[in-house]
Amino acid sequence: MSQQIQNPASPLAPVRKKSSVVASTGIVSLLTLVSRIFGLARDSILALTLGTNLGADAFAVAFRIPNIFRRMFAEGNLTLSFVPVFSESLKSSQQQAKKLVNTTFTFLSLVLILLTLFGVIAASWWVFMAAPGFVQNPEKFALTRLLTQITFPYIFLVSLGALAMGILNSKKHFAAPAASPIFLNIGIILGAVFFSRFFSEPSIGVAWGVLLGGVFQLMIQIPSVMKYGFFPKIDFDFKDPQAKKVFKLMLPAMYGSAAYQVNLLSIYFLASFLREGAVSSLNYAGRVIEFPLGIFAISIATVLLPRFSDHAAQKRTEKLTSSLMQALNAVWWLNVPAMVAMVVLSKPITALLFFRGQFDLDSLKLTEQALTYYALGLPFVSGSRILTNAFYAMQDSKKPVIATNISVVVNILVGVALMFWIEHRGLALAVSIGAAVNFFYLLKYYREKAGALGLKKALRELTKVMLAAMVMGAALIVVQHYWDWSLARFWTRLAYVLSLIGIGLVIYLMLTFVLKAEFSQKISQFLLRRLKKSSAAN
Repeated sequence: MSQQIQNPASPLAPVRKKSSVVASTGIVSLLTLVSRIFGLARDSILALTLGTNLGADAFAVAFRIPNIFRRMFAEGNLTLSFVPVFSESLKSSQQQAKKLVNTTFTFLSLVLILLTLFGVIAASWWVFMAAPGFVQNPEKFALTRLLTQITFPYIFLVSLGALAMGILNSKKHFAAPAASPIFLNIGIILGAVFFSRFFSEPSIGVAWGVLLGGVFQLMIQIPSVMKYGFFPKIDFDFKDPQAKKVFKLMLPAMYGSAAYQVNLLSIYFLASFLREGAVSSLNYAGRVIEFPLGIFAISIATVLLPRFSDHAAQKRTEKLTSSLMQALNAVWWLNVPAMVAMVVLSKPITALLFFRGQFDLDSLKLTEQALTYYALGLPFVSGSRILTNAFYAMQDSKKPVIATNISVVVNILVGVALMFWIEHRGLALAVSIGAAVNFFYLLKYYREKAGALGLKKALRELTKVMLAAMVMGAALIVVQHYWDWSLARFWTRLAYVLSLIGIGLVIYLMLTFVLKAEFSQKISQFLLRRLKKSSAAN
């Protein structure tokens, strides 16, 4: 009976819904892939232009400071807090949803204007808090302060872009929001390639590129927002019940993100006391890690948040849990082999992306070491992102905040303990350990909140994935031993890395298929259906 009510139009509706999710995930993953490629190109150009010298360290810290607030106000929280409430409003009426957009836009704009002014005026204080070790070098400190003042208004632009992202994602429109980071990268590339020529210190031109990229990132989404009739207007009715729900979710979430950013900033804080290049090498390695994280985790989480929110709004806890576990299986199937590949191939990957210009052998060594230890936390970071979305879909932001607080404490304590032993590698490892603590805490409390998760089945699938990934890693180690071209010319390095990735991918896919991993079976079934459909059409 429930099936008839749920699907009155057609028995094919569930299939279409799944296909829609797959198609949306594919679109977001593809655009995220393009964005990450532009991001890697951006970082490669930055490495060529800045290397790991004084300007690179200064820019890494200066750009990190507005990014702290980006995570607090933008996609880290605004989207997660806004989408569940906006989805709920849409089910009531278009007018109620418009009012929610207007009040959220007005409140957010006021806060962001004040924050931007304070950030520019108090730039010296922010730099001191972020990298106190820079005080010992007045030139480095002054440059970082200037770069912070230039880049800080980026927070205003990217936060409004996140509101647009929340509106569009709730309407199941994912293309424009997913494409927007591409234009941020284009702005920074223009800053490095073109603007930097007009300044004695190239990093100043790069900082102006950040601001230009923020304008691009917002403007690309505006036409789609107008198309759906949600271009915001000023509305000071902050007592609106739906708006109060968003603010109520955002406050603890902002605190949680602030704690998470303290987590990241503490790494830079501690690294500022280490040798020159420690900060920028951690920054470059972190950017590489964002490549698989964005494609394989954030894209899935972005598409599934509205679906999670629909299940939660209709009290369909079992369906929410089922969707959650399928998402976790998918990101592990993708990110566990990515973790192994990044550990094994850290040197050739780093050499391919950055080894040129000011980025010398010493820079290569520092960055590949950081990448190895960052990679260990990849499955936990991706799993935490999926779990966090499930909590926000249920309009519960408290548990993610508690999890983040605990992981921050673990991160700082482990980082302080390890930095004197293995320097910047210890700081990267501390981030991975903190991510693991965050994930297991969220998993524990979701189970208490929602009931059984089917963890035995999930562990069986994870074991198959890990076994296949380890065999793949061993094979890549052997191949590298007899075939090391990582320091050759660029095109040779590119052919080498792509060949290794291809070899690893073939081994991994074959093993997961032989081991009958669930996600591999689904992919093969999907491909067979497409092949049969194509054959029938011909």
